[in-house]
Amino acid sequence: MSDNNPIVSSSSPFVQSSGSVSSVMRTVIYALLPGILLYIGLFGWSVLVNILITVVGAMFFEWLMLLLRNRPVRIYLFDGSAILTAVLLSLAIPPLAPWWLLILGIIFSIVVAKHLYGGIGYNTFNPAMAAYAVLLISFPLEMSMWSMPVDEARYLLSFTESVQYSLFQVLPQNIKFDALTSATVLDHIRTEVSSGKPLDNIGASNVFGYIAGQGFEWVNLGFLIGGLWLIYKKIISWHIPLAVLAGITASSLISYAINPSVYVSPFIHLLGGASILGAFFIATDPVTASTTPLGRIIYGLGIGFLTFAIRSWGGYPDGIAFAVLLMGMAAPLIDYYTVPKAYGERV
Repeated sequence: MSDNNPIVSSSSPFVQSSGSVSSVMRTVIYALLPGILLYIGLFGWSVLVNILITVVGAMFFEWLMLLLRNRPVRIYLFDGSAILTAVLLSLAIPPLAPWWLLILGIIFSIVVAKHLYGGIGYNTFNPAMAAYAVLLISFPLEMSMWSMPVDEARYLLSFTESVQYSLFQVLPQNIKFDALTSATVLDHIRTEVSSGKPLDNIGASNVFGYIAGQGFEWVNLGFLIGGLWLIYKKIISWHIPLAVLAGITASSLISYAINPSVYVSPFIHLLGGASILGAFFIATDPVTASTTPLGRIIYGLGIGFLTFAIRSWGGYPDGIAFAVLLMGMAAPLIDYYTVPKAYGERV
């Protein structure tokens, strides 16, 4: 072979080009937009403020870690992975959380959960969910500051006021924090049921909305539209989202049929928490999720059941993050026992 036409050989693993990674990341971010726009419209400008702070923080710490690790900055900084991590984390954190909580989450997700494990493609845990779990355990009060829907709130913060509160914790004159916040539907149900009240006595609360949590039911429908678009674009497969939602539905339906005074309907589990966001955008992380067809179904069903179990019997009202992290640890074992047989291989 002449020098003008050399044979190029390479060894595994074969990693997609940065252009492919960038395209996938951008597509996933675009798919989040319907849910994000509904979230901002229904819960106020603080949602957008959170996203802006986390994105700026993620880009800075991504740049810093790339420099410290002597990695190509231009290629990896703009591949979209840091931005996607920031957006997912900001959507999981309450809109009225202070700026330092957002930055702590970004530091843990980008520096610890991503780069200290080797960078994109080598992380053991989903960076956004690992950071969320750490924040929820470390700062339970700040992680419970959920905004009221705009049609229920007694005062709506403008964009400038939202920035001011996030940075300096200062509200407009004569406005109290209680006028802006309320419990999520899952948190409300958990508090009332744990105090001994049957669901029949609390079902008339405005927090329930039309089906499954005022405001959040529409936000989740927005994420559902984006998730289905990802399946249509073949960015993700249907196995994990369907299995996650099936696991949540089956567990909650059986429990609801047995004791409806203690367990809520599947609609609230599906549309009242982070089930849709988790099923389509978090559990489908290609690095930490199971990769075989059967393994994806087992992995998704496990996330669905664990989410229901943590919500119903655990210490937190929404367990999707912990469920994803726990099943992520089991993903290599699931893949090991679910590898399809090669054609012609003797069983």
